Amino acid sequence: MGPWAVPWMMLCLLCLSPCARAQTKIPLETVKSWADAFGGELYSIVTKYSGSLLLQKKYKDVEPTLKIKEVDGLELVKKFSEQMESMLRRKVEAVERLVEAAEDADLNHEYNSSLEFDYYNSLLINDKDENDNYVELGDEFILEPNEHFNNLLVNTTYSDIQLPTNVYNKDPAILNGVYMSEALNPIFVDNFERDPTLTWQYFGSSTGFFRLYPGIKWLPDENGVISFDCRNRGWYIQAATSPKDIVIIVDVSGSMKGLRMTIAKHTIVTILDTLGENDFVNIIAYNDYVHFIEPCFKGILVQADRDNREHFKQLVEELQAKGVGTVSKALTESFKILREFRDAGQGGLCNQAIMLITDGAVEDYEAVFEKYNWPDRKVRVFTYLIGREVTFAPNVKWIACNNKGYYTQISTLADVQENVMEYLHVLSRPMVINHDHDIIWTEAYMDSALFASQAQSLLLMTTVAMPVFSKKNETRSHGILLGVVGSDVPLRELLKLAPRYKLGVHGYAFLNTNNGYILSHPDLRPLYKEGKKLKPKPNYNSVDLSEVEWEDQNEILRSAMINGETGYLSMDVKVPVDKGKRVLFLTNDYFFTDISGTPFSLGVVLSRGHGEYILLGNTSVEEGLHDLLQPDLSLANEWIYCITDIDPDHRKLSQLEAVIRFLTGEEPDLECDEELVQEVLFDAVVTAPMEAYWTTLALNMSLDTEAGIEMAFLGTRAGLMRSALYVGSEKISNKKFLTQKDKESIFTMDHFPLWYRRAAEHPPGSFIYSIVSEDESEGGGLPKVVTVSTAVSVSVDGKMGIAAAVGVQIKLDLLQRKFWMAMQQPNDTDCSGFDGACPLSCQDDILNCFLIDNNGFILVSKIPEETGKFFGAVDGSVMTQLLNMGMFRRVTMYDYQAMCKVPYHHHSGARPLLSPIYAFVAAVKWLISDFLIFLLEFNMSSFWHSDNLADAKAVFHHSHKHKKHDTLQPCDTEYPVFVYEPAIKETNGLIDCGDCQKMFVAQQIISSNLLLLVTDTVCDCSIFPPVPMDAKEVKYILPCPAGLHRPCHPRVCQGGKCPSAAIAVGVQSTAWLGEVSSPCRVTRPSLILPGGAVPPGQPFLGAPGGVCGIHPVPCPRCRSLTAPHTTPRSSASGCAPRSCAGGRTRATPSTLRKMPRTAGAPLGSPCARRCCCCPWCCCCGDAARDAPQAGGPAGQSRAGDTGSPPGTPSAPSRGVLHHRVQHGGSCCSSEGRG
Repeated sequence: MGPWAVPWMMLCLLCLSPCARAQTKIPLETVKSWADAFGGELYSIVTKYSGSLLLQKKYKDVEPTLKIKEVDGLELVKKFSEQMESMLRRKVEAVERLVEAAEDADLNHEYNSSLEFDYYNSLLINDKDENDNYVELGDEFILEPNEHFNNLLVNTTYSDIQLPTNVYNKDPAILNGVYMSEALNPIFVDNFERDPTLTWQYFGSSTGFFRLYPGIKWLPDENGVISFDCRNRGWYIQAATSPKDIVIIVDVSGSMKGLRMTIAKHTIVTILDTLGENDFVNIIAYNDYVHFIEPCFKGILVQADRDNREHFKQLVEELQAKGVGTVSKALTESFKILREFRDAGQGGLCNQAIMLITDGAVEDYEAVFEKYNWPDRKVRVFTYLIGREVTFAPNVKWIACNNKGYYTQISTLADVQENVMEYLHVLSRPMVINHDHDIIWTEAYMDSALFASQAQSLLLMTTVAMPVFSKKNETRSHGILLGVVGSDVPLRELLKLAPRYKLGVHGYAFLNTNNGYILSHPDLRPLYKEGKKLKPKPNYNSVDLSEVEWEDQNEILRSAMINGETGYLSMDVKVPVDKGKRVLFLTNDYFFTDISGTPFSLGVVLSRGHGEYILLGNTSVEEGLHDLLQPDLSLANEWIYCITDIDPDHRKLSQLEAVIRFLTGEEPDLECDEELVQEVLFDAVVTAPMEAYWTTLALNMSLDTEAGIEMAFLGTRAGLMRSALYVGSEKISNKKFLTQKDKESIFTMDHFPLWYRRAAEHPPGSFIYSIVSEDESEGGGLPKVVTVSTAVSVSVDGKMGIAAAVGVQIKLDLLQRKFWMAMQQPNDTDCSGFDGACPLSCQDDILNCFLIDNNGFILVSKIPEETGKFFGAVDGSVMTQLLNMGMFRRVTMYDYQAMCKVPYHHHSGARPLLSPIYAFVAAVKWLISDFLIFLLEFNMSSFWHSDNLADAKAVFHHSHKHKKHDTLQPCDTEYPVFVYEPAIKETNGLIDCGDCQKMFVAQQIISSNLLLLVTDTVCDCSIFPPVPMDAKEVKYILPCPAGLHRPCHPRVCQGGKCPSAAIAVGVQSTAWLGEVSSPCRVTRPSLILPGGAVPPGQPFLGAPGGVCGIHPVPCPRCRSLTAPHTTPRSSASGCAPRSCAGGRTRATPSTLRKMPRTAGAPLGSPCARRCCCCPWCCCCGDAARDAPQAGGPAGQSRAGDTGSPPGTPSAPSRGVLHHRVQHGGSCCSSEGRG
């Protein structure tokens, strides 16, 4: 060993020793003095330039004249409900007048096959040929922009006709129908004059034409095609059909290869598109043997909701033709399923049918019908012969004609849409014969297809519709449906009847259906951004109440509202704000009632405390009017101070202009909310001195010392806003602030401004500082401005209310300058008592200084790129320690409306060349998956439990660029929000980072929501991972019924709503159900029969197979598993019939769920449209089963009692059937007649 070896070894040991590295000491007193100095200067600036002390004094001065009234939430919701009922009743009356006019017109019209008649074709109107002459059916049609109709060019004196491209516009049936429906024009106009709030009125004919009022110019799509067909719309199908149980049987024998299989698949998809929430379905494929295309659904029917339909469509695409077809076994299986569900009182309880799709039938199948369907013929059989071959046509036609069905032959893909839909005419015939003019209301939807070419804004609406029947005696028994009339009702028009000012700072109103689906809710986010375009989410109209009010863990609120009850509920809730980055902790009181005559319920939410008080001030009109005219004042234009959308002369008025004209008497016809106008006058008077105050400051500002203060603003609980600029408008950093482009900063129908809401929950006199995040700032890049606000409160008789909020917007540069100036010791500091660097400054290399807010977001950092980021992502070691010490706490939030990224998988065209390799790989995958299932069945999920979350992009969270082929799909996500505990005003600590210790000091900034955080930079603590805020997709997987050795692919959690992010085996980050981590926290059967029993062959979710869910989240779709199930009672149980008030549909809490469910789950038969029994009675079904069947004898030649021979041109198509829960008397008891 050389002479230098020992010294070098000693040096190495010293380097490795913890004590060899000097620890930076941060004096606590110094940090506190910095925080106090900075906080004091900041408070001085914002109070001065906001004028908060002056505004507080002005409201204090008028307290003796103020009254604070407590709101009676129950009375409020009842009043709103009555007003909404009255409004909707007017829409119904308009539709009823149209029905009467249409039926009378048809009664008086004689069909003329040679009729020649010119009408306004919406595609051709105003078009001219090369000779400058109007084209045929395209005469002059005056169009003018109309604000009531989204500023579209319309003709309010006449309707016009739209036809899909595949319907001939001069067809005799079309011409006769159009000529007959001309009688609707004066009714359209009269309806609009009676009720100027009406929007679109229309008549959709069963022949395919669509009469729309007011008339518009219809534009084709980019391919020159008019694809819109009124018969495919949900409102048409809901009004024209009844609930049904369907089993689709498809032939996959070898003869179906090629084009025939393609046509068959398209036929199945078309049938699925006619089904909705109230229908039940399954699909059986057959060749040498029978198999359910989804093994998890073997022997059952599943609810035909969107998710199950889409899943079926995916499986249909995978069907391959091979083997020999044997249809009798498939028919036997289908009849057994339908009989079991019929006898158990499950499913739709109205119509049952089998759809047979084949290219021929040669075997002896008559015995199957004799055993299972004759003589009653309770199940109709519809047959679709695929291909041009007619050899087997007599056999296939015989099957349909002898089972009250309908036969058609489909030779090309173009034939599918029209021919496959004929079954809807047959199933609707009993309703038509009985002339049941049932009023239907659709769920919320965006009819973007209707006016997509004219850039209609995507507004949520509902439609009221009624069927139109032929009343001619000679055709009455044939059950001829002429069409459907309807009218749209924008849901925002309904919510205008629940004035925002009566609901307080955090209050709101919402609407939902008897199925539990949201019609309107401030937290409903129906759109998502794909690239630069906003698109409707695939599931936007099936968002359940429990997915937005997810704190309702026992579903008390949801159950009461779907039952149409009136009541009250109080809940502690966590309200996400600022795109989910922050959270407000509130106690909300929920008041709810039904809207009579509709399937809707209304809820009103008031936050406990100041949210349940209304401030009533008094001032003279003269004094208030003078102050209303000040230029810095504006009113919430989405609020209804005065009704301006009825009289055309008023539509161009802003709400402020309307109020002024109302007060001055210029417009005596204006109808205004006098209570709200009085509050506005009072606030205008109290806040008037702020204009002069701000103006004086602006004139005397020093640009050297006070540069960066850009604007002052205030808002009152009456929606009044004032603002003043301290710089020229061209120098404003955030030009969107307080404009329509930044909805979060202004009063809207849904919410108060964010700066107002956050200030209301902060201690009085303290300011909320909020940095405009990177994705919101003008033009992108780093944040530039900080919004500062504080609440102004008043107290009367011990009641405290929030009268207003006031604030300033300042440049971030100003905050940073003041911060760095305060974060240093003077050069003449006495350093004799200090151990360490002195004088100390945050600019020193040994220190990192941060200014963060109460949710952990950085406002000031040495590194500019860290501004706006979450502190935990920058320094995980300190954030972890702050969480452990309780200065911050993690709050777990859930988003059940998120959109998650789905990777794009590229499939090479050369793959078939490698088929041996892929076959080997597939075999290996199969072995691995079987071994995985073996592990799963031994309940070893804990080994990979941490992997049950996958990266997701939540709408609430930071967006990022997706790869070109990545797509988004609905999912459930979990994400954290971090909240500062204000009781801890200061803390410090040492973090053991292995070979060193890192010191940090945290100090609260007075009168703010800010914290000063000083950390040591010498010690490397990178061994601590960052603390992320990313949303994680919660993935679920559910067990398969017994006898199957793989989990179900989509969901079979039938007792409750299963996650929309359910996944199949093979997807990364999956985990088996089980253990106590389940959100359901109860054990329930996966398929629950009405009595709560487990169906034969079905597993019991729980031990050891697990329960619904893999992660401890309050999954709203699983939580309903805990709801008690009501045992259905037979009609002999003595349940009394009850009246269907206005077609009101009711259901028990556990019966109507958003989740895809099998018919084994109790779908409570609601108070029926046609069979008014209690929800769980089987009287309708029993009556149908006991009723004599009037079907024709075996061998009769008529196809499904259609009155026309098989092979006649089938009726025009209809389309997607949206959800409705209904069934009943005529559709059942008239079975024999139709």
